[in-house]
Amino acid sequence: MGRLTTHVLDLAGGMPAAGVELDLHRLDGSTLSRVARSRTNEDGRCDEPLLEGADLAAGIYQLEFHVGDYFGREAGGPSPAFLDIVPVRFRISDPAQNYHVPLLISPYGYSTYRGS
Repeated sequence: MGRLTTHVLDLAGGMPAAGVELDLHRLDGSTLSRVARSRTNEDGRCDEPLLEGADLAAGIYQLEFHVGDYFGREAGGPSPAFLDIVPVRFRISDPAQNYHVPLLISPYGYSTYRGS
């Protein structure tokens, strides 16, 4: 069975982004429904997969990373932060596969990709 994981790296600080809150939503029609909430650990990763096994279903999902709180409070960045919540919308087409969605952040930009 597959699983969905993520991690967040602070490119400006050159370190994992610890303490970033994130929400995972599933798109049902035109409505986003939250299916998971987590926070990154000292390694910038969540302690558990966001979804796995029977909970990981095909569909469209959106991860929302609360980077404004991280940069404004925890990373000593600009206050208020330029970026607030970074949404990443993606599709899970084969629930038997593993999906890893990393986020690379700086105070003024971000990047993501499908990792392994």
